[in-house]
Amino acid sequence: MKFHTSMKCKLYVLFYLLASCSISGQALAADAAAGNVQNARDKVSMCIGCHGIPGYKASFPELYHVPKIAGQNAKYLEAALNEYKKGSRSHPTMDAIAGSLSDQDIADLAAYYANLK
Repeated sequence: MKFHTSMKCKLYVLFYLLASCSISGQALAADAAAGNVQNARDKVSMCIGCHGIPGYKASFPELYHVPKIAGQNAKYLEAALNEYKKGSRSHPTMDAIAGSLSDQDIADLAAYYANLK
């Protein structure tokens, strides 16, 4: 089967685009902040009032409907905190807290809570 020159060009362009997308995706993943559980220990004080002291599940869940975040998936926690920070998810307390966090703070806190059971 012979390919026409124009078909070869299209295949080369398609291959180049796919390869560059793959490399870009890997670079973005490498740039993402890696969470540090040890660093989060200094930042967790703003969370414990509602989400509980380590070893407890949550403070007053029956009254305030505070979610249990210990053991939750780190990526989910990062996404939720980023949504509060951007305003696409809203709760007065969480908006204020998430708004004060850096991307590294968010990654650290997500790693910390994901490692709790």
